[in-house]
Amino acid sequence: MAVPYPFVAGAVLTAAQMNAITELTINDKTDDHTLVAGDAGEYVVMNKATATQITVPNSVFSASQIVKIVNKGAGVCTLVAGAGVTVNVNGSLALSQHGGGTLLCLTASTFTFFPYGGVGAANFSDTATGTYSSGGVNYKFITYTSSGTLTCTTAGFADILVIGGGGGGGAGSTGQTTFGGGGGGAGGYLELSDQYLAVGTLTVTVGAGGAGGLQSTTPGRGQNGTSSRIAGYYGVGGGGGGSSAIDVVSEIGQNGGSGGGSSAGRAAGAGTSGQGNTGGTGSGSSPYAGGGGGGASAVGANASAGNTAGAGGAGTSSSITNSATTRAGGGGGASATAGSGGAGGGGAGSSGAGAGTAGSANTGGGGGGSISSNNGGAGGSGVVIVRVKV
Repeated sequence: MAVPYPFVAGAVLTAAQMNAITELTINDKTDDHTLVAGDAGEYVVMNKATATQITVPNSVFSASQIVKIVNKGAGVCTLVAGAGVTVNVNGSLALSQHGGGTLLCLTASTFTFFPYGGVGAANFSDTATGTYSSGGVNYKFITYTSSGTLTCTTAGFADILVIGGGGGGGAGSTGQTTFGGGGGGAGGYLELSDQYLAVGTLTVTVGAGGAGGLQSTTPGRGQNGTSSRIAGYYGVGGGGGGSSAIDVVSEIGQNGGSGGGSSAGRAAGAGTSGQGNTGGTGSGSSPYAGGGGGGASAVGANASAGNTAGAGGAGTSSSITNSATTRAGGGGGASATAGSGGAGGGGAGSSGAGAGTAGSANTGGGGGGSISSNNGGAGGSGVVIVRVKV
């Protein structure tokens, strides 16, 4: 606060000085700023489109002094402790646009920051997989390629990507050289922003891909993948592809995150609303090519005339780790002469001899179907990624 603060005995204040007690001065800043003694009792308002920081120095303020800090700009403004200084906070020191709070001096080198408003960004104590800055916002993320735990130390909001394990491709049947199995459906794809995480140890489950159908068994359809999960958010396992076992039940594609493709003109599997799509239908006359498994962003293709198998449905791209990556593609159906896999990790269906291709690990891709005396491709395992602002 400006003169005459701090007050002294016998001081007489003018009307303007009395008004100044309740009408705090605004110190506009358009670049990085280190707090000075004159900022005490006033508003420091940052206004810049890119990231900035406000540094809290040592031995400048005395106990009980406060500085009110507001970020007006589009870039994140981060409160940074200077050399020898500790700034405690129950939340985040990274202020997004229109965020702010009160900085209270406890000692010359110890401060507590009280953010305005409600809950801010969550935080975790586990080692981050990576960090990056985008659009003036700093992030850290942790990627789970196998099951584990997340230790949330500060309750708040996080961005989450959860993908279930992909479904296995349908098998061929011994001696049946004109019956192609359906592709496995992709694991359910669930990407959410600003989801609340409570303090505590959260269980993280990464779903396994479903096994490919076995040509020596009836039914030889692919198995469903298992679901991935964190804090009540699920990515449903993908549906297995139908087999070419000349068995009505086993020829049907199974339901899942995305549905499995069918064989021999049977019904394809359905996807889970908001997570995936329906599989493709296998051809209904000889030669029987298999339908493609559904993907996160597209249905599996139907098999077409001329023994052309259906391609797996395309996956979905995410930049949650700052690297655009497409995941959760459906597996391709199989045919005696042609087959094609889905985008984003879906396994290719076999064409003629050979087993279906497995979906890529940690993408939730569906496995490719197979023909004749070959097993279907296994679905790819799922993945869980958590990102927070820092």
